[in-house]
Amino acid sequence: MSGDTNLPPSDGLASATHEGRTDATGATTVLDEPSTSQPGRKSIFREYAEAIVVAMLLAFAIRVFIVQAFKIPSGSMIPTLLIGDHILVSKLTYGIQWPSQCKFQVALPPVNCYASQALIEFGKPQRGDVIVFRFPEDEEKDFIKRIVGGPGDTVQVLNKAILVNGAVLDDKLFTQRIDPGIIDGAINPRDNFGPVTVPEGAYFVMGDNRDQSLDSRFWGYVREEKIRGKAFRIYWSWSGQGQWTEWVRWDRFGKAIQ
Repeated sequence: MSGDTNLPPSDGLASATHEGRTDATGATTVLDEPSTSQPGRKSIFREYAEAIVVAMLLAFAIRVFIVQAFKIPSGSMIPTLLIGDHILVSKLTYGIQWPSQCKFQVALPPVNCYASQALIEFGKPQRGDVIVFRFPEDEEKDFIKRIVGGPGDTVQVLNKAILVNGAVLDDKLFTQRIDPGIIDGAINPRDNFGPVTVPEGAYFVMGDNRDQSLDSRFWGYVREEKIRGKAFRIYWSWSGQGQWTEWVRWDRFGKAIQ
């Protein structure tokens, strides 16, 4: 019939144009078309926010479980520690501690814990250790003193001399006494105190500046769960006095706390 057009037989597939390559047999290998969709990229704000959150969590974990920095604001530990010393306190010396008695606050860090319990114990605090602890009369404050007596020890101050279990404690290498006068124990416990026996789970502590320290002679014992850690090194020291070249105590950088 005039006007008829001969059409090739249909294979039932919709007509389409494919990109590909033909091999020696004439077969065509169909190549996948490149995808036009790409995974969504995070915004710059989100990337920075996530990095900040991770850094804060890491810093908080280090502060709680490993090491924490403190500043010395008073002279109760002279000559061992001076006002303006910045120190590092190890949280791992006595074991892996789990915080307890915690409360949330609108501050940094957002959680403040007032005690800790040992998950894994490495050892007990020893006589001579310099420790940071919650001040028993105001647990919002941290104090630093040296352990003089442990659980079961009998401690006495007799005319400024420290006796532990009846023996005089040789503390001349790390203490100072600047007042030659002796105060009667009935008036003030500074120079004459006790004897007392330290109860279980507690420690008797004193400042190395014996005549100018508010310590266990005045307010009692430190409970073990209130100890925050052992001071072990000075990482920075600032006096802010005298000539400006003397404001930084360079000789105290990295000094071990004995």
